[in-house]
Formats: sequence, C-alpha cells, structure tokens
Amino acid sequence: MQVVRDQIMRALTQKPNSLDQLKSRLQNLSYTEILKIRQSERMNQEDFQSRPILELREKIQPEIMELIKQQRLNRLCDGTCFRKISSRRRQDKFWYCRLSPNHKVLHYGDLEESPQGEVSHDLLQEKLPVADIKAVVTGKDCPHMKEKGALKQNKEVLELAFSVLYESDEYLNFIAPDKHEYCVWTDGLNALLGKEMTSDFTKSDMDTLLSMEMKLRLLDLENIQIPEAPPPIPKEPSNYDFVYDCN
Repeated sequence: MQVVRDQIMRALTQKPNSLDQLKSRLQNLSYTEILKIRQSERMNQEDFQSRPILELREKIQPEIMELIKQQRLNRLCDGTCFRKISSRRRQDKFWYCRLSPNHKVLHYGDLEESPQGEVSHDLLQEKLPVADIKAVVTGKDCPHMKEKGALKQNKEVLELAFSVLYESDEYLNFIAPDKHEYCVWTDGLNALLGKEMTSDFTKSDMDTLLSMEMKLRLLDLENIQIPEAPPPIPKEPSNYDFVYDCN
C-alpha cells in the first residue's frame, strides 16, 4: 500500500492535465522504479551521515583501497612504454619498464621502436630491486626537471614527470605518456614503498567504488528471495558453431 500511495503522490506532483496523463505517469512509476527512487533518496538523506552508516564506510574503505592497490600493481606488472625526451625536446627513442610478478624488481631497457603489446622480462636487461628504492619524487623535484634547458619550462611535461631515487645519488627518470599512466605509476610505486596513494585517479576510484559498495550493501531486499545455494552451472553446448572469429 505504501508503494501504491507513493506512486500516486509522485504522479500527482507532476500535475497531470488529464486522466490519461495520470495513467501514463503511473505506468512509468513501476514498483521497481519506486524502489530505485527511494534508494537514491535514502543515499542523499542526512541519515546517510548517521553513525552506523559512517562506521560502515570506515569498514569498507580499507577493503576498497586494497583493491585499488592491487589494480595499480597489476598495471605495473603489465608495464608501460615511455619516451626518452632530451633537453631539446627531441624524441630520441623508447624505453620500457615493468614490475616483476613477485613485486620485487623493476625491469627496464631501451627499445628501437614502440612495442605492440607487452615486452617480456628477457628483453629488458636493466634491473632495479624495489628494496633499493629510497623515494619517489614528482614534478619540479625530479632531477631531469632541474636540468637546464627548455624541458622544465614545458608545463605539460612537468606534470607528467616522476623519478625513482635509489642508493645515494642514483635515479631513474620517467615522463609518463599521459595523466592516467602518471597516476598509475606514482600510485603503484608509492604502494610498493608502503606509502599512501594520493593521486586524483585514486580519489576518483575510491569515491566511485565506495559509493557502489555502499549502495549494494544498503539495498532494500524486502520480498526478494535469496537462494541458499548457487544456481546450477549449465552443461556445455554440443558444439560451438555459434562462435565467430571476428578476425
């Protein structure tokens, strides 16, 4: 009855001019639609800031941060192709860097041309143990951004620059191909060092995933039967003729 009353009240607030318009708007406000509207309103109400809800958020946040961390490390394991740019802003050649599957070593090396897909560890001759990394610096704090020349005057390049410092005065300089890769690598490297991931990309992912998880956990499951056992896995088809090779 409450849902029916809600349907009628919401339809009337739109001030229909005729009975047909009222019927049309009632049809659009189905039971499922009313539940979605209620759920959305519930998420935006002040109750969402109540103590139990805030405690739930605090409980979920570490789980989501760990998920984001694993995604960043997986991306580092896939590796990225970087361009070597001189102080004259001339693009000389490419180099590739990727994290080992055990997260203990950075493999890197020069390439003659941009690769198609991943580059295997065997082709990357240089190695940097993660245990030797002392710090990760970005922007104007990078050694290659302090050098004389036009490079440090380029604001776009400055925002994509980061460096890995190791030993006493050694460093590995990066210029990310775009902002997304910059966030992925700085987040991943900081995660390897046990530091906080502070990029805008991480903040955006946290907000999105946290909102989705909160909505899922606060779903109204009234009158919905939840099976005690998972549904059976269907048998394999007798043939796979319905599968087409798009290549």
